[in-house]
Amino acid sequence: MANRTARDAKLTRMLRMVVWGGAVVAWLIPLAATLFAGLPWTPFDFIAWGVMLGVAAGLAELGLRLSGQLAYRAGVIVAVGTSFLITWSNLAVGIIGNENNPLNQIFFAVIAIAIVGACVARFRAKGMALAMVVTAAAQFGTGFVALAYEHIVFAIVGVFSLGWLLAAWLFREAARGEARVQAASALVE
Repeated sequence: MANRTARDAKLTRMLRMVVWGGAVVAWLIPLAATLFAGLPWTPFDFIAWGVMLGVAAGLAELGLRLSGQLAYRAGVIVAVGTSFLITWSNLAVGIIGNENNPLNQIFFAVIAIAIVGACVARFRAKGMALAMVVTAAAQFGTGFVALAYEHIVFAIVGVFSLGWLLAAWLFREAARGEARVQAASALVE
């Protein structure tokens, strides 16, 4: 048992370093591109990028604290990563047309569905799995709206939907792991 606890603590430290270190590196890449390749970013762009990375890393950190199960933690990271990619692509260039197209707001509504679903599930693995399936269905539905404008967007939406479905599968695996632990502890009692 002590070995497992030490291994979990080491894994948690490593995951935290990857999450926060990754955020710092991701923030430094456009800075280097601005300094050496003339990327036309303004101070506001760097602030917005930093806030996005900080929020994503903070949510991943929260997920690391909510459960000791690797599947749950991975589910949080996949869900946060999917939300981050949707937000980044939507703000940078827009998913449908350009960033000024009001239809792009539907993609933020999908992220809101994920957040509300997670809150309703009280961040429990079984409920999180269902919330991510509902989010994937909503994401897939945005593809039909996008089809009317640009066909390539349907493929992009498909990738986002797969992210939500992967998170759902990971949360389902975490719920199964929790059920096995509960069944084993019930046998011991």
